[in-house]
Amino acid sequence: MIDQRVFKFPGIKPAMVIETILTIIQAIMIILQAQYLSVAIVRLWRQQPVGTIVTPLALFAVAFLARHLLTVFKNWCLYPFVEKSTKTLRQQFMAKLFDLGPSVVAEKGTGNVVTMGLEGIDKIQTYLMMIIGKVVDLSITPWLVLIYIATIQWKEALFLLAIYPLIILFMIILGLAAQARADRQYAGYQRLSNHFVDTLRGLPTLKQLGLNEQYADNVYQVSEDYRKKTMATLTIAMTSTFALDFFTTLSIAIVAVFLGFGLMDSTIQLLPALVILTLAPDYFAPIRNFANDYHATLNGKNALTAVLDVLQRPVPTDRTLLPERNPVWQADDTIQFEHVNVSYGDGAPTLQDLNFRVQGFQKIGIIGASGSGKSTLINTLGGFLSPRDGQITVNDVTVPHLDQTAWQHSFVYIPQSPYLFHASLRDNLAFYAPDASDDAVAAAADKAGLQDWIASLPDGLATPIGEGARGVSGGQAQRIALARAFLDDSRRILLFDEPTAHLDIETEVELKQTMLPVFENHVVFFATHRLHWMNEMDYILVLDHGKIVEQGTPDDLQRRNGAYVRLRSEMEGATTK
Repeated sequence: MIDQRVFKFPGIKPAMVIETILTIIQAIMIILQAQYLSVAIVRLWRQQPVGTIVTPLALFAVAFLARHLLTVFKNWCLYPFVEKSTKTLRQQFMAKLFDLGPSVVAEKGTGNVVTMGLEGIDKIQTYLMMIIGKVVDLSITPWLVLIYIATIQWKEALFLLAIYPLIILFMIILGLAAQARADRQYAGYQRLSNHFVDTLRGLPTLKQLGLNEQYADNVYQVSEDYRKKTMATLTIAMTSTFALDFFTTLSIAIVAVFLGFGLMDSTIQLLPALVILTLAPDYFAPIRNFANDYHATLNGKNALTAVLDVLQRPVPTDRTLLPERNPVWQADDTIQFEHVNVSYGDGAPTLQDLNFRVQGFQKIGIIGASGSGKSTLINTLGGFLSPRDGQITVNDVTVPHLDQTAWQHSFVYIPQSPYLFHASLRDNLAFYAPDASDDAVAAAADKAGLQDWIASLPDGLATPIGEGARGVSGGQAQRIALARAFLDDSRRILLFDEPTAHLDIETEVELKQTMLPVFENHVVFFATHRLHWMNEMDYILVLDHGKIVEQGTPDDLQRRNGAYVRLRSEMEGATTK
């Protein structure tokens, strides 16, 4: 019904207290509304002067208006808590994703994580707004109404009390069926999100391979499956709503029959009978409202559960084992991997038995076929993934992972598609050094070859770029990422993950001339499938199915005529076909 972890949210107790007080007042207004309306009707029935109903009708109007204004006021009082909670959840979720790194994305899928952080949080807000008020109302209003009815006629109160658990039991049965359907629907929604986002990201490659129509059909099949799951969920929702309305209406009708017999037998007067009959729908109203909104909140509950499960995942500890230095990496520093295994979640290791040693300002090429583990190795070097076992040593300090504060302050990460924030070009360039001067930012942009493009912009460095702003080409985005590296000279470790994978060869050649000067006085880990970069490397790691099958200098590997030579031959053959 409601995730118990909600009651641990900061500010939930004061919000619940306010909701409880307002709900009690609202329940009293419901009772007064029924009482004064019944008095007016009975006086009219007895043909008393019209003036005798003015006061009860006025009091009824006040109670009626107060009842509905209290509903608005309850939502108004609850909204700040819900808004603050969902805002905090979004911030915590994004921070957690940053701490967990690519592991959660690899496990749950890109589309699922994006949906969870955007639409999922919005659904949680709707869920909290609806469910808290409904639960409080369900816990208070029926029982105050029942107590008042019991003071008038205990037999009808006893019947209403007896029928209530049966309705709740019926609602639980249908609710479990609806929950199962909603879980399948939400799983289908996650699958649809993953397929759509992954297909969208890989669309240029799919078009080049002539597979775009095949994957379009795949997206259609997944969306059709989601449609069917949604319709099945709606069928359960409408069926349960109809059944609940039927049983509550039948219960009210039975009460009316009992009251009719009482009036005929003169065991009850018209006024109390009319009060009971007027209050009977309000006795069932909270459970009907809860049931009607329950199906609308199921996706919100599923989203809340998914977000809270991510937030409760353990994050790496011992993040200060590596001492802080400026710069952290120097010419005689070393990093060594010994029998390191890395996996996503609890699955089989993606990287197995890694052994290599890097010293000083070397340029390390990481090469292998698609799926060989290049990106996973870069993520491990960036501290985004923690090894399952093995030993990592940095300058004679053994660390369980590279999610070390000092290490995080020492590297620049340049992926295939660098992220550009919805901000000015200057703010994007100064991502790693927000306090840099305008002259330093301009100088870094010049080194990255952005001077001509910046000169063509109407507002220069102040031009907004990123999401919803000015578009940036792939080559320009990579130059912005390079400028970030030029700007912060204290970051001596460069991690490149297929930085030119989506660029045409002409753009890559131009960009290469800009990138090579950045390599000076830096240790570089460069993962790519573009062979010409290997000629610029001092040392090469050859990956195959998560294992380093060969390593050494380019000349040594060429002389061995082993895995490296075979991989180059395969790639060159694939390129010339």
